[in-house]
This record gives sequence, structure tokens and C-alpha cells, in this order.
Amino acid sequence: MHKLVITGGTSLEGEITISGAKNSAVAIIPATLLVDGPCRIENIPKIKDVKMFLKILENIGAIIEYIDDSTVIIDTSSIDSYEARYDEASKIRASYYLMGALLGKFKNARVALPGGCDFGTRPIDQHIKAFESLGAKVDIEHGLITARANELNGSSFYMDVVSVGATINAMLAAVKAKGTTVIENAAKEPHVVDVANFLNNMGANIIGAGTDIIKIKGVDKLPGGTTYSIVPDQIEAGTFMIASAITNGDITVKNIIPKHLESLSAKLIEMGASVKENDDGDSLRVKIDKKLLAVNIKTQPYPGFPTDLQPQITALLSQVDGISIITEAVWDSRFQYIPELRRMGAQIRVEGRIAIVEGVERLTGAKIKATDLRAGAAMIVAGLGAEGITEVHDLEIIDRGYENVEEKFKQVGAKIERVRITEMDY
Repeated sequence: MHKLVITGGTSLEGEITISGAKNSAVAIIPATLLVDGPCRIENIPKIKDVKMFLKILENIGAIIEYIDDSTVIIDTSSIDSYEARYDEASKIRASYYLMGALLGKFKNARVALPGGCDFGTRPIDQHIKAFESLGAKVDIEHGLITARANELNGSSFYMDVVSVGATINAMLAAVKAKGTTVIENAAKEPHVVDVANFLNNMGANIIGAGTDIIKIKGVDKLPGGTTYSIVPDQIEAGTFMIASAITNGDITVKNIIPKHLESLSAKLIEMGASVKENDDGDSLRVKIDKKLLAVNIKTQPYPGFPTDLQPQITALLSQVDGISIITEAVWDSRFQYIPELRRMGAQIRVEGRIAIVEGVERLTGAKIKATDLRAGAAMIVAGLGAEGITEVHDLEIIDRGYENVEEKFKQVGAKIERVRITEMDY
């Protein structure tokens, strides 16, 4: 086990290249189950969740060829099992995408209830609603979800809540269903669009991804045999943009889609930061040349402010002038990390889904932990902006979603080291 040791107070400067999107990769990898031939996937992030998903596919018969750190060829045509191993699937939240993919491939699926970060109730009722609308029977017992159908038929259904996972799962199950499926009140996040683009590239017929109505005309097969590159990770990019702000830095994030970051850019500009899109169209420069001010944030489905950037910007707001109100409108318990920021001197009060942040002049280093993936990123951000030395524990949680996190921060001047934990740390 390891921890990160961060010496704060250094302004971060330079350029950083953003990896492929975690949230896209963990949906596109299981989507390869629907393809009859090999799929070459590029720009895959080198993170634990991706490695786990590739291992899950290998263990049910997929052939995985690793071309380099960010490119794999996946051939699932020889898979004949519709059941994922419990001990693997139960450790990763996105394993629920195996349900839609296996159901679409075999008209049968048996997958463990998903694990991953715990920051509130994450029901799968909308996933089940989608499968049942297509003609599947779904049962949950002994920690397993089983879905089966004699035949999948297109249908129209309305998502009672906007759900990224359920929208993607519905697409996966519907691409080979007979007839046309219409998903209303669909999620519009970039990784929903990315999965749809991947499937279309492999031979599917999906229109409307990125809007709240998605139409899928079922096809007999997805021949595959082509190459697809995953979109850049907007959350990793946003984390570095916030790190620039908290350290009074000057960072250019490269290999991004600026439109995906508009809600964050708007808030940083409102705070007083300089955020400029470069002429190349795929990079942003975040520069701080004056004292930042408090703002109010409310997380919302895309294109609103992302819940996955809420912990990071809360860390930033904890040391700017004024009082900020953070409203978490997506998850019901995403403030579990607040006690860790309080250890560093943050003045934050939580009332249900609202956090009231009274900015202090400077956080101070402390021994803290990652309570979930994005909270872990927030702890790094807080440590970079703090005075003194911060130790971030439970690093394996951060490694689930950030590629070579300490090396990337070093590229822009951070004083950060990965250190093996000794008995004295317990």
C-alpha cells in the first residue's frame, strides 16, 4: 500500500496531456461484447478500473491484445458465457454495463450487484425498467442480477430520472433488438455520446445521443473490425484546472474537448480566474493573477456542473474570500469527504445536500484519506494548495480513475511523492 506525500504552496505551471475518459472506457470495453469481430480501442486510460474490466472479459473468454499503454485490441467473438465472476464484477461500479451488453449478446445475463465508490443510494431500477421494456425478465437474488429473454424487441420508455448508467445500458441491450427503441429523458453526458459513437462505428444505428431522446434501430450484427479512440477525460481535465486555481498557477490542459468543460470554465471565470481556449481548439489555459472569490455551485446532469468535480471545487472554495453554497443535486451522500478538509482547517458546514463553505486564508497540511475516487482527487488538490505537508492515504481508490496521478502533477511542478506505507502509518 502507498500514500501520497504532498508539500503544498508551489504554483503549478506548464502543460499536461489529458488521458482518455474513465467513464467512457468502462462502458465501451463491455460494449465490445456486442461486436462479432476484433475492436481496436485507442486512448484507453491506464487505470485500475480499466484493468479490472479487461480482466473480467479475459476470464469469460475474450482475447485481449495489448498494443501499448493506451491501445488494446479486444475480440469477444469466442465468448460463450453470459455470467461474470462474482469476485471481480462486485468490486467495480460500472460492472452493471455487463448486464446490458450480455443481454444484448446472449439474451441472458448474470452479473453481481456492482460495487465501487459509496456516496449514496444508487438504485438500478431504471436499468431494470429498460430491460423489461425490451422484453426481459429480471430477478435479483443472492447478490446477483439475472436478466433473460426469449427475444428482445424495441420499445419506447421514459427514464423517470436522468441516469447515465441506465441510458447506456438501455443502448447496449437495444442495439440488436428487433425494431426501434426510443429512450426519452435520456442522459446527455459526453460518455453517453462516446458509447453511441463507438457502437455506430461498429455497425449500430443510434441517433440522438447527446439529446434527451435517443432512437435505436436494431441491427442483426455488429461486424466490428475497426478502430475507435475514446474521448478525453473531462473530469481529469477539470481536476487539473482546479489545481491550477488553488495554487495560483498557470496550467494548460491539452487533448481535451473545451465544450465538455464549459460549466467549470464559467465558474472559474466567475471566481476571477483567466480561462482561455487556445487556437488549436483542443486545449485550455487556466491562469490565476488575482485573488479568487466565492461562488455558488449546484451539481446537475450534463451540461450542468458535474457532480464528479464537486469535491475538487469545494476544496478550492474552502480557501477563497467569502462564503460559497454548494448544492449536491445528484447524489445524496457525496459530502463524506468534508471531515478530511476540516482536518486541514476548512470551515465547512453540511446541511443535508448543501455545504456552506466559509473560505479561510490557507489550509494547512494534515494526514487525510480518500473516501471515494473524486474525493481523493479533492484531497490532492487541497494538499497542493495547503501550507506544509499533506499525506493522502487510501491511494488505491484514486488509482481507480486517475492515470499516473503523481507523475502528471510533477509535470506541472507539484512537490508530490508516492511513498510505501510503513507500520508507523497505522
